[in-house]
Amino acid sequence: MSVLRLAWQYLWARPLTAALNLLLLTLGLASIAFLLLAQARVERAFERDLAGIDAVVGAKGSPMQLILAGVFHLDVPPGNVALADAQRLAQHPQVAQFIPLSLGDNLQGFRIVGTTPDYPALYGATLARGVLWQAPLQAVLGAEVARRTSLDVGARFAGAHGLGTGGAVHDTTPYTVSGVLRPCACVLDRLVLTATESVWAVHDELHADKDMSAAERAELEAALAAEREITLGLVRYRSPLAAASFPRFVNSNTPMQAAAPAMEVTRLMTLIGHGTQLLHALAGVLLVVATLSVFIALWSAVRERRADLAMLRMLGAPPRRVAALWLAEAGWLALLATVAGLLLALALASAAGLWWADAPALLPNGVWPITLAWVPALAAATALLAAGVPAVAAYRTDVHTLLNPRS
Repeated sequence: MSVLRLAWQYLWARPLTAALNLLLLTLGLASIAFLLLAQARVERAFERDLAGIDAVVGAKGSPMQLILAGVFHLDVPPGNVALADAQRLAQHPQVAQFIPLSLGDNLQGFRIVGTTPDYPALYGATLARGVLWQAPLQAVLGAEVARRTSLDVGARFAGAHGLGTGGAVHDTTPYTVSGVLRPCACVLDRLVLTATESVWAVHDELHADKDMSAAERAELEAALAAEREITLGLVRYRSPLAAASFPRFVNSNTPMQAAAPAMEVTRLMTLIGHGTQLLHALAGVLLVVATLSVFIALWSAVRERRADLAMLRMLGAPPRRVAALWLAEAGWLALLATVAGLLLALALASAAGLWWADAPALLPNGVWPITLAWVPALAAATALLAAGVPAVAAYRTDVHTLLNPRS
């Protein structure tokens, strides 16, 4: 009988002990695997959503808030800025591209963003069906928005005021879906894109009165046009050297602020890192407990299987083959725990994508991050540590000691 087959039988000779050890080891490995998946997903999201964005310009306030609101659409923006100021800044010699974003409404919790076609082009987004908006009050849905709302090309919907659900619905100015984007595993999947003029038109209607005369309406439109605002702008530099002077120019000479995404994301990752380290420590405690549990079980098995060991040695099994039994038994446990832990982590990752409306799946396109190689490596190390001493004890025990009941 081979060592692996005999080790498998020995492992399940005590099913309760084996199951408990397997559960402990699986939980520890699953925790680490899930954290690695989440960390890889966050890093990919940051890299993808920051593609080509050198600076974000908006109302003065928290730079971190501006980045979270303008790039990742996870926070409320600090405020609005005058369209005239934004247009002047777009003409700055260091600015290669200025993409305006106007926020304020949502569709079932998904943000409606007024912008230009340059915004989807920034991420290389392509249409699954339909076309980009050709006129105000036409909208293009991100892939996740279309999936969750079941809207398609030609459908009509009304936006609601605010960036979250529960706001007043703008029934008098409905949008028409002109297109649906292909999934890009980026922030566009969660957005409704439209022309900047659409956002203005929806909110202009709030100021209008159905009893207004044509002259009064024209006067109102002129007044509103003079006070046009956008929420923020995404900036691309003509030269990397602009990073040293452009933000300082904006912060010192305009009523706006410029935030550098790379700098703010580094700060954010540092803050996230502290929490991640704590979770890694907790997962490590589970692995240590699992290692001790497996060690105790294997050490006890050395004494419980004295008769079996004696029989194997009398049948000619060399000491290294006997020691290999303990290593193989721990190896089986590590292999089962690795498979179960990875499957459990994948299930948790999929559940996170389903429960979290703003979060894409942690495994976009089914790609496993290379960092998950740590999981089988940790399992192997745990098995080696747990089985090392019992294996050495079995190796050094001679036949006379095994046959002596008093030893």
